[in-house]
Amino acid sequence: MITIFKKEFFGFFNSLTAYVVVIVFLLINSLFLWILPGNLNMLDYGYADLDGLFGIAPYTFMFLIPALTMRFFSEEHRSGTIELLLTKPISDLNIILAKYLAALALVIFSIIPTLIYFYSVYQLGFPKGNLDFGAFWGSFTGLILLGATFVSIGIFSSVLTNNQILSFIAAITLSAFFYLGLDYISQAESFNNLSLLIQNLGISAHYTSISRGVLDTRDLIYFLSIISLFIYFTKILLGRRKW
Repeated sequence: MITIFKKEFFGFFNSLTAYVVVIVFLLINSLFLWILPGNLNMLDYGYADLDGLFGIAPYTFMFLIPALTMRFFSEEHRSGTIELLLTKPISDLNIILAKYLAALALVIFSIIPTLIYFYSVYQLGFPKGNLDFGAFWGSFTGLILLGATFVSIGIFSSVLTNNQILSFIAAITLSAFFYLGLDYISQAESFNNLSLLIQNLGISAHYTSISRGVLDTRDLIYFLSIISLFIYFTKILLGRRKW
């Protein structure tokens, strides 16, 4: 498992994938937070907080993470190396977890540089240091959990098809549905009686809850459950395709 993890993780850096993901993530966030005019621009907004960062990042991840994970199994099937991989003395679950942890490690690696924004806003506050630390670290934790969830969805989408583009589209669609779709459905008039239940099934409600700075066990259980569910579905599909 460790060997596959190292192969996948360092494989990102042997190509342009890791550099593109990190640079694009930081570039998009920087443009909205510091350069482009609007409510998300901290200099225009006039308040020392990072709500804009944690509002933009989920949408950035919604496209970058599928681009990161789309090749995991679809490329293995297309190139024929999946047979060699599955004949090694390692379980399907360990193969999936190794690939999952490699992608998650890169996602965390791309989030860490955003601490520069934290330092900048800390210095810009009046008085200096006038920043909601609880909300920041809650949002930071929520962003990691959100990225971990999108990675599990991306790996599941990768095992659905041999075509990387279809895997990419499927991952974006599923991520958008769980992050935005369920929240939108809960607001429909025909679902008034079930609106709270449907909303709590969506990622957005739990991400917003954690971003307030309170780590509720219900939110943690939700994220871990969604991640485990998609990894389990990936294991089932991989096993079927193997046979």
